[in-house]
Amino acid sequence: MATPKQIEANRRNALKSCGPKTPEGKAAVRLNSLRNGLRARTVVLPGEDHLSFEELCRDLEVEWQPQTRTEQFYVEQMAVSQWKLIRMETGEADIFRGAATAQVQLPLLDRMWQAQCRLERSFARAQRELEHLQDSQQNMAPAEAVDESDRNSASDAEPRPANLTSIGTLLF
Repeated sequence: MATPKQIEANRRNALKSCGPKTPEGKAAVRLNSLRNGLRARTVVLPGEDHLSFEELCRDLEVEWQPQTRTEQFYVEQMAVSQWKLIRMETGEADIFRGAATAQVQLPLLDRMWQAQCRLERSFARAQRELEHLQDSQQNMAPAEAVDESDRNSASDAEPRPANLTSIGTLLF
């Protein structure tokens, strides 16, 4: 247990050390705590090919052709999940090469496989939601086209009698 003098000394020292202040210093220490990159805020880590990630994003956009911001979000979610799954394959191979004993390897591999399952579910969920959005938009498009053709034909024909039930509900 620390003494009151030690606690006070720690507080004084903490005021002096506030971490990097320059943009260069902040960039240098940005990824210090990074271990495997599976929970990184940055999708493309140092040492990974940024162009490959952009190509993956382009390929998914060509395949899914998102039309709205929500659809674009799901495509991006799929790209990030797929990118991290690719990274995981490399990490898994590194565990087999680097760790000396099965006692060390098995817990690491177990955590990797759990993360892999989460990423696969994330990809599948984004894909399902994207498919659902695109299906619902396709189903709405023909209905809107039919409504438009009804309006055009209705303007040429005689006026139809009003539906009294619907008018009654509107008035009361």
